[in-house]
Amino acid sequence: MKTHAQAVVIGGGLVGCSILYHLAKLGWTDVVLLERDELTSGSTWHAAAGIHGLHDNNNITRIQHYTMNLYKQLEKETGQGCGVFQPGSLYLAQTQEREHQLRLQEAKAKYYGLNFYEVSREKAKELHPLAQFDDVRCIMFEPEGGNVDPSGVTHAYAAGARALGATIERFCPVIGTDQQPDGSWIVRTEKGDIHTQWVVNAAGLWGREVAAMAGLTLPLQPTEHQYFVTETIDEVAAIGRRLPSIADRDGEYYFRQEGNGFLIGAYEKDMRFWAEEGTPLDFAHDLFPDDLDRIMENVMRAVERVPCAETAGVKRVINGPMIWSPDSSALWGPVPELKNYFLVGGIIPGFSQSGGLGLLAAQWMIDGEPQYDMFAWDLARFGDWADAKFTKARVEDQYANRFAIHFPNEERSAGRPARLRPAYEMQSEMGAVFGLNCGWEHPLWFADKPGMTDTNSFTRQNWWEPVGRECEMLRNNVGIIDISNFANYVIKGPGAFAWLDKLMANKIPTEVGRSCLTPMISVRGGVCGDFTITKVADEEYMMVGSGLGERYHQRFFQMVDLPEGTTFEIATNRIAGFNIAGPKSRAMLQRMTNADLSNEAFRFMRSQTIEVAGVTCLAIRVSFTGDLGWELHCAESDQIRLYSALIEAAKEFDGGPVGGRALGSLRIEKGYGSWSREYSQEYWAHEVGFDGLVKLDKDFLHKDAYLAVKDTAPREVLSYFEIETPHNADAAGGETIFTPDGRSVGRVTSGAYGYTVGKSLAVGFANPEVAGPGDEVEVMILGLPHKARILAEPAFDPKGARLRS
Repeated sequence: MKTHAQAVVIGGGLVGCSILYHLAKLGWTDVVLLERDELTSGSTWHAAAGIHGLHDNNNITRIQHYTMNLYKQLEKETGQGCGVFQPGSLYLAQTQEREHQLRLQEAKAKYYGLNFYEVSREKAKELHPLAQFDDVRCIMFEPEGGNVDPSGVTHAYAAGARALGATIERFCPVIGTDQQPDGSWIVRTEKGDIHTQWVVNAAGLWGREVAAMAGLTLPLQPTEHQYFVTETIDEVAAIGRRLPSIADRDGEYYFRQEGNGFLIGAYEKDMRFWAEEGTPLDFAHDLFPDDLDRIMENVMRAVERVPCAETAGVKRVINGPMIWSPDSSALWGPVPELKNYFLVGGIIPGFSQSGGLGLLAAQWMIDGEPQYDMFAWDLARFGDWADAKFTKARVEDQYANRFAIHFPNEERSAGRPARLRPAYEMQSEMGAVFGLNCGWEHPLWFADKPGMTDTNSFTRQNWWEPVGRECEMLRNNVGIIDISNFANYVIKGPGAFAWLDKLMANKIPTEVGRSCLTPMISVRGGVCGDFTITKVADEEYMMVGSGLGERYHQRFFQMVDLPEGTTFEIATNRIAGFNIAGPKSRAMLQRMTNADLSNEAFRFMRSQTIEVAGVTCLAIRVSFTGDLGWELHCAESDQIRLYSALIEAAKEFDGGPVGGRALGSLRIEKGYGSWSREYSQEYWAHEVGFDGLVKLDKDFLHKDAYLAVKDTAPREVLSYFEIETPHNADAAGGETIFTPDGRSVGRVTSGAYGYTVGKSLAVGFANPEVAGPGDEVEVMILGLPHKARILAEPAFDPKGARLRS
């Protein structure tokens, strides 16, 4: 067995073999895969193996499309059959909300050049003569939809990897992973040790056990999952061709042809956990006892759709394990706390995603970054707060609602609360409706009475008017926004300036009391983060960034060594904050402090440590609302005291609490982008308007990558849209944009109603060669064309007069 390798992949299932293949395909041929048993052991071998191209996330749509096209290429390349059947898939909508979802996907398909389009009941009946569609209001057809052979695909990846020089060791369990002082790893097996630069944990059902060898605890939980295959059905055999699969998400089942019978499966409400204390090491090609009674309610809906299945005999039942993350998306990427440890786990629609997962994982290891922004899958979206209790509750909710629509702005309650600030109870009593942000409960909006919750749909909901009142209150008077879900960092010591200056693209303040906004540049030259940095004392800085990105950004912070005698602290847990904003914010705060808050004494992007109602605060004159305002950062232990004083003072100025939904509307009015929506490593600084904050007369992280792209014509530019909304719905993010004659323009990244300007607004990306400021376009809200216009500047205060007043 080899003793050295560039990378060692642990796990010989579908995704492990895909990663091995793609590593070799991109040039790393000195790679090894270790499988404890036979290839496909665990979850892979018994998967239903459906394939489809579309996903609610645009970039996952891209990689699913790549995956679907890869299988036939693999067959030609390796000679190994993948068992590809593509008779198409029929997607059914029985409700208006499901129709909205399908029409949104139809618009995305048009944008990405995929085949997914509406068909009539008559056409659907022609495609699938054995099904009835009388109760269906909308039907979409995906001609390339279908299924593959689980074993065939996995062995094709393996054959392709071997042909390129990769090595596979079967029946070789890993018994240890030990990191060395230089960051490399020794992977220990019963056959010997391998010294490697990268460890890839693709161990599937055993991902938790392999992670524990490196000191990691993963938010993953297996469940049972059942489907069955019928005996031969004469009516099916008589058709003489493969029938399309049926995706009836409202019916909560999946249904496709298998041989001359049907395969029927379900995600039932009465679900079962498995292996809560750990996956048995002797489990391989094993199944659980049949328990079809649990899914019969779903099955009855399936046979109502295809009546000839009702009397068919059951040929075999598959009740096997699946392993889930808390949001049913992949747990994927390098572990920020460990050097060169890549994790891939919690894969549910693996046969639709395996190729893209493997390609982007290989890109990340070899090139330092994947080509797409994949934060939706990034393991960094979860932290230690996603403990076993949280994970189990979320997995139960995800499994039981696998086919439920995930609406824009929807907040699931399962597993919450995970992390609370001291002001939580006070905010609850004030009527706060909370959302989950990096584990924290933070107010989204304030209802008239405690105990209210969101309603959910694609159209405007019960929070729309209360959020409008909050926006108008802040714009006309003053609002108090809890920003304790922002990430806070403290850098101290003689090398604090040098470290920040090397890390960030903008010039770092050298004078106490000065602040700056700065982007951080990614490996490929994009914008991987944006931060407000304040010099609070000699040799001390405070940095504020996205709470969602707190763990993600650790990877970049670690790329620049801290100078000797300098410390870096993630201070989010001990710091709370509020944004006090609006035209009366100065007058209100001035009554609460002895500090001079006049424009001459406290200018925009300046800071001071002041006392507010007796609480020591770092006050920074900046506001994500685009209005006059200050951020006040205090010790978490002082949060209630400060919040109480602020709320009481605001009453005298006809102000009050404002939630995150209103903040979203206000920042979109102002045209401000947000990390993970408008700002990501996928976009260059001059595409998002950050090029003026990149200073070329200094060195900074990935400057060479920035220089390589800075003069390249923008592929898309961050743009502002004003939209007509006759259907009582606003853009939320992900909607595609076309010209009136059908050419692709771009897509929305954030949207909201702009209550101040009285218009529905969106921020997104547009191809400047297709459309620009002043042009009429169509935004596909609800999957329907909505007339819109690209604005030359933000709708609210484009010159920034309010900010600097």
